Amino acid sequence: MNQSSLHSAPVSRYHIILASNSPRRKELLSGIDLHYEIRTLPDIDESFPATLPHDEVAAYLARKKATAYLPELKQNELLITADTIVLLDGMILGKPGDLEEAREMLFTLAGRTHRVITGVCFTSEHKQISFSDTAYVTFGPLSAEEIDYYITNYTPLDKAGAYGVQEWIGYMAVERIEGSYFNVMGLPIFKVFQELKRF
Repeated sequence: MNQSSLHSAPVSRYHIILASNSPRRKELLSGIDLHYEIRTLPDIDESFPATLPHDEVAAYLARKKATAYLPELKQNELLITADTIVLLDGMILGKPGDLEEAREMLFTLAGRTHRVITGVCFTSEHKQISFSDTAYVTFGPLSAEEIDYYITNYTPLDKAGAYGVQEWIGYMAVERIEGSYFNVMGLPIFKVFQELKRF
């Protein structure tokens, strides 16, 4: 049975809007049988206060993305925005600017454990909540040849930390994940489902 023939899961009375260009987030929301509409994300300044604790950055950015949509949000709509960051040694690894930066990020992550934090924001006309989820990801060693293969054959530039756990590098380099695999993909879908039921 394909997605178009399914009824939407009984989760929310709202018309769901996913404000994300991420194919991973689209896949994950579809996986819980939600009917939703995509609204393309405009260019948003993703800066944040320097004093903001790193654990709060992803949720802050998810809320910041939501503000761009508030003027056009209708009464029966629920907007979902999200942001994912990678943390290692107190540094935030966002999306790399080019392949050389992607290569450097992957060298830094190799053989070590880092944190992946995804912040999610739900916004309606009269209410807003945000939350985040954290997973610990341990990479095995990576050779220069393996890193070059990945960045040449896949798309690291649109991903925090320069990797997608659902891609080749996730199969051959991710030794262990403590926490939600789907959170590492870009959306902590269990928490999303539970919060949608409560919203």
